[in-house]
Amino acid sequence: MTNTTSLAFETLQLNPATLANLQQLGYLAMTPIQAASLPTALAGRDLIAQAQTGSGKTAAFGLALLERLNPRRFAVQALVLCPTRELADQVAVEVRRLARALDNIKVVTLCGGVALRGQRASLENGAHIVVGTPGRVMDHLARGYLALDALSTLVLDEADRMLDMGFLDDIVTVTKQCPPERQTLLFSATYPEGIDKLAKQFMRAPEQIKVADSLAKSLIEQRFYEVTRPTRFDVVAKLLNHFRPVSTLAFCNTKQQCKDLVVYLQQQGFSALALYGELEQRERDQVLAQFANRSASVLVATDVASRGIDIKELSAVINVDITPDPEVHVHRIGRTGRAGESGLALSLAAMYEMGAVGKIEQYQGQPSTWHQLDELTPTGKGPLLPPMVTLQILGGRKEKIRPGDVLGALTADAGFSREQIGKINVTEFTTFVAVQRDIARAAMDKLNAGKVKGKSVRVRLV
Repeated sequence: MTNTTSLAFETLQLNPATLANLQQLGYLAMTPIQAASLPTALAGRDLIAQAQTGSGKTAAFGLALLERLNPRRFAVQALVLCPTRELADQVAVEVRRLARALDNIKVVTLCGGVALRGQRASLENGAHIVVGTPGRVMDHLARGYLALDALSTLVLDEADRMLDMGFLDDIVTVTKQCPPERQTLLFSATYPEGIDKLAKQFMRAPEQIKVADSLAKSLIEQRFYEVTRPTRFDVVAKLLNHFRPVSTLAFCNTKQQCKDLVVYLQQQGFSALALYGELEQRERDQVLAQFANRSASVLVATDVASRGIDIKELSAVINVDITPDPEVHVHRIGRTGRAGESGLALSLAAMYEMGAVGKIEQYQGQPSTWHQLDELTPTGKGPLLPPMVTLQILGGRKEKIRPGDVLGALTADAGFSREQIGKINVTEFTTFVAVQRDIARAAMDKLNAGKVKGKSVRVRLV
């Protein structure tokens, strides 16, 4: 049993306003990664921390960089580099929440897919913290829009994926422009060689911390099924009809396999979407919004494309192809069974993949549990349909639309109940709102006939 008093945030030298804010946010005790890394990070030392997505690492580095910040100095004092725009957006939202109680702290996100002009204006207005993807941060540095001479903290978040995605040179370019006496905090789920190189080149005697993900593992039920190449897609459909998970993330090893599986599942009547490398940012935003708000049952993705997605309440993960890297396997299945919920990890393996399965068994220190395909019988009535439908409103942050405005238009003005409305996701130019399937058309008609924030809007069913 862990001693909870040692996991209380009060044991740390944190600003009293920050402690009060943590209490309000419902952060009652530190997660293992926070307890292991915050004392080192708050002491100003460099850190390499190995932890999975969803382990509370954003608060670990967020609290550390906020403690070092001087709110009265309008210069960029912290830079967080992330592999994807989605992750950068999530990190920025979390850091803003953590900074709520401090003087007016400005957080600016610098990612591709958005015009440089607006980002430049945000930087000129004075930013304390920048969260961004390496390529776009490099653009701003090259053009002289971003200055890092006041930087005290550099964070490399999900460093392994940034290396996977070919960002090594970009990271090196950005890091060379940071003051040498800064603090560097590196977070990564796995520990490939490239991280060692980065550490040797840019970090000062970093402390290494590894937090085991044992609790999550015990809540994930892993099942393996033997398939042949021709039956693989058919077995995915059988798994979905048997277990009927509300949200499933299905992993393929290649982009082509992703595309082929989505076409197959859609032909079988499933609500399935694909996520792979070369989707345009707008399409990517739409796909992720639909899956996160439970308007699509299955998201088929490659490992690189899925990085940085942290979907709450993910019922199942299906490994359509076995990954040759056992660390990646553990990372994939760790997306389900979060926050004390149980999860299902279903893996399909053909004879030629048994070597990879053996590596996974060795890595996890446990044998795999195999199940027969004839156990998979359809359960439930009719096709597996997602509970929600997504409406897209043309207008987003640019029009100063906030989630509360949309909720108000649907509840106060249109008369729907709060329970009938799901997740509301505001992006730069559009807003996605999930509504229960049975009210979708009526909600769209009411919004098109009414107003959001005093203005008429155009709304369509996605």
